[in-house]
Amino acid sequence: MTSPDPRQARISIVGAGPGGLTCARILQRHGLAVTVYDRDPDPDARNQGGTLDLHADNGQIALREAGLLDEFFRLCRPEGQENRIMDVHGELRAHLVPDDGELFKPEIDRGQLRDLLLNSLEPGTVRWGHELGSVGGPAAGPRTLHFADGTTVGTDLVIGADGAFSRVRPTVSPAVPRYVGISFTEAWFHDVENRHPELAALVGPGSASAADGERALWGQRNSGDHIRVYVLRKAPVDWITRAGLRPDDTAGIRAHLLAEFAAWGPRTKQMITDNEGAYVDRPIFALPAPHTWERNPTVTLLGDAAHLMPPLGLGVNLAMLDASELALALAGSTTVDEAVQTYESTMLPRSAEFATMVEGHAEDLLSGDLPPEFDDEDARP
Repeated sequence: MTSPDPRQARISIVGAGPGGLTCARILQRHGLAVTVYDRDPDPDARNQGGTLDLHADNGQIALREAGLLDEFFRLCRPEGQENRIMDVHGELRAHLVPDDGELFKPEIDRGQLRDLLLNSLEPGTVRWGHELGSVGGPAAGPRTLHFADGTTVGTDLVIGADGAFSRVRPTVSPAVPRYVGISFTEAWFHDVENRHPELAALVGPGSASAADGERALWGQRNSGDHIRVYVLRKAPVDWITRAGLRPDDTAGIRAHLLAEFAAWGPRTKQMITDNEGAYVDRPIFALPAPHTWERNPTVTLLGDAAHLMPPLGLGVNLAMLDASELALALAGSTTVDEAVQTYESTMLPRSAEFATMVEGHAEDLLSGDLPPEFDDEDARP
């Protein structure tokens, strides 16, 4: 089959996360038709998670191509760039405060970013309730998307933007994510200025963290007077069931965590003792590095589907940069095959470099050392 002109091609994106939606937005800005398929039944089916810092050298570049950068700046929180490093008793070790007007990596809630992108798309672009089962059809195309409800859709290009456990990835690669040995346990705090004033003062307008080499606590201010805390530890992937607990046993999980953090002070342990609602366990997975595949003219990947890494500040920014570059390649190429080749010739080496650089460094999240962005002036005596 001859590869079609992108302007006549049926382009399908699987996954309505930041990467998939960014790609769709830029394609539509250039007059290309696109459909996004997502497994969630509607855009409000689940909480989108905490806050993100979008960097000037990748995530913000994508938003500029999407025509949404000014609106992002109206929504973002520059003060969220503040970072506090504490000891295990909550005493400040180092404090990074952004300069006035600093916009290199301001914060925005995931939900706000998703709404910004969703609302920028043409009505009906996203087809909710479409959980992908598999991708069929010959490598040369056309392809067939097989959904869990038994329906199918024909397409000329499949873009896998469906995250860590992508259903599109097996079409081009046998690689599967592997657990890196670090578990994030998420806790939520609401109306913090009134209900949790001590925690609000501890975390401040940005983030605050403490670590002892084996475990860490990381509090992160969200908009709307919320704070999310992540309890980081080395643990088996099934640590909850091994401890004889259930995911909904909040009191049991709290007691288990407090036992592990017994040597920590009460100021930091309030991140464990005072949360509202159930804990959410988020074990950290990564793809082998580097993750590459032989070019396929009808299927490609972006974001975590292509290069899942530990959460060291790269994920959503690289996903959005991928999305921008793929959309621009499609808008500027005469065939879909040419566009995929152009995109992957840049994306794969870049993602391989970053993934190799951070491979094996997930345990740095537990280190008591100051991060490299802190200098002597930031450190407290």
